[in-house]
Amino acid sequence: MRMQNLFKLKNKIKKSHILLTGSLFVFLGLTILCSDYLSRMRDEIYSDMKIAMMGFGTESVSIDNPDSPEQQAIYSNQEEIFQEIDYSKYLGVLEIPKIGLKRGFYSADNRYNNIENNVTIIGGSDMPDVSNGNLILIAHSGEGYLAFFANLYKLTIGDDCYVLYNGQSYHYSIVNIYNVDKTGAVEIDRNYDRTTLTLVTCTKDNDNLQTVYIAEFVG
Repeated sequence: MRMQNLFKLKNKIKKSHILLTGSLFVFLGLTILCSDYLSRMRDEIYSDMKIAMMGFGTESVSIDNPDSPEQQAIYSNQEEIFQEIDYSKYLGVLEIPKIGLKRGFYSADNRYNNIENNVTIIGGSDMPDVSNGNLILIAHSGEGYLAFFANLYKLTIGDDCYVLYNGQSYHYSIVNIYNVDKTGAVEIDRNYDRTTLTLVTCTKDNDNLQTVYIAEFVG
């Protein structure tokens, strides 16, 4: 009788071990599945956030391609997507009422002054308070959060642009729009006797051209 009871006890212990081991594997499996599901959900949410969220003479400036696929794929410094923009942190602000554009830009030596983050000022540009100078700004066109110049193609001769700098508003009017080949450098045709704002972005529906918008200071 004692041996029979001992045998039954061993069987119960063995079954308990099997049940415990099985439960453990089920738990681990569910944990892995839930972790994978949550990870995919997180990636989808982040992806949606990224989506949810631009005398006469010539001068040549070196401009990186503002709409290369590699650069379009980079989304950084996006904390502004879901919060009101604090324009006081910028060096200046570009505003074009016709297309509803209002975007700040940093100084040329600021780490956020690059095409992957903002409207970008080209090194060597002159600020609006420099007589007969030329402020050159570039940005993405196309689609996506970084396409700040996506609607520049809607501009025509005579349209107004404004630059807020150092507490002053500088009013410009577009006087020339032309396309150039996308080679990494842009020839800028402007009047050196006028204070100028130059905007550059890729040409709409053309991967081989860039469009240059020349605006002159009017007051």
